[in-house]
Amino acid sequence: MVEVPQELLDFIHNGKRFVVVGHEEPDGDCAGSQLALCSLLERMGKNAVPCSAGPFRRTELRLYEKYFLPFPDNREGLKVIIMDVSVRERIGDLPIDGLPTAIVDHHAHVPGNPWGEVLYLDPMAPSVTFMTEKIFRALGFEPTKEEAELLLFGLCTDTGFFRHLTEHDDDVFEAAARMLRFGANPKKTYQQMNGGKSLNSRILMGHVLSRTEEHFNGRLLISSETFEEFNDFGFEARDSDSINKMLQSIEGVEATAIIRQEDKNNCTVSLRSADKIDVAQIASSLGGGGHRNASGLTIKGNISSVKEIILKAFSKDFL
Repeated sequence: MVEVPQELLDFIHNGKRFVVVGHEEPDGDCAGSQLALCSLLERMGKNAVPCSAGPFRRTELRLYEKYFLPFPDNREGLKVIIMDVSVRERIGDLPIDGLPTAIVDHHAHVPGNPWGEVLYLDPMAPSVTFMTEKIFRALGFEPTKEEAELLLFGLCTDTGFFRHLTEHDDDVFEAAARMLRFGANPKKTYQQMNGGKSLNSRILMGHVLSRTEEHFNGRLLISSETFEEFNDFGFEARDSDSINKMLQSIEGVEATAIIRQEDKNNCTVSLRSADKIDVAQIASSLGGGGHRNASGLTIKGNISSVKEIILKAFSKDFL
């Protein structure tokens, strides 16, 4: 794991006004790291604004959307810290250009990116909230109960509630233990992540599961959601994590792909792997990104054409 660079600590110490930015369509790790860092900066006597291009579509983020504010009009003395993304295009149209910028990210980045003056990049870290907890310690601070809850929420989001970790990740559990000691509640976090689902989400899950196809002797499973289903059930009925968990529990399955028709010209694809297959490489080769065991992408085409592209991309791992 990469230690917190002194340049980032100096960047924080020497600033008075910050805007903390995340990627479009934020997830728990992105929002949790932004809000926890903003809270810490405020405790340090600085002004910090959490900002996102949104939209906040995930049900588990409903509690947090109200805390995100518009980008400040007054740019004097303003510094930017970007969390959970190192590709400029993924933060939307937020007006950060020309401002001193630091980046904190754990994704493998595209050549030519990132663009910030100060970089804290660690592709081996399980989440940016894990990296943020290290920033707390490097600055000499312990998290409050609310900050610890945000950090645990983000850590659990990106580790699949720890199911993506191995025997080599003892330091991640040590970080989680510290969050618990400061008041984070894993039972509450699990309910926040997995509760509050609608009946429509379970019905839609049945539709998606019912059309699952086996490929490469059952090692890869592919399913899909039609545009008509998206119109009927809406975005909030989607629950990729639950579907992928169910598919990955099938004997012999090494990877899964769920293709969703977003409009007549474009699909999104959710990729998951159990262990050996690096779906981040597959997603990156098709213009997406993410983690070794959980990634995604947006691609032109319909379900049928995109399925052929996905099969070809996986063929090097299965043939």
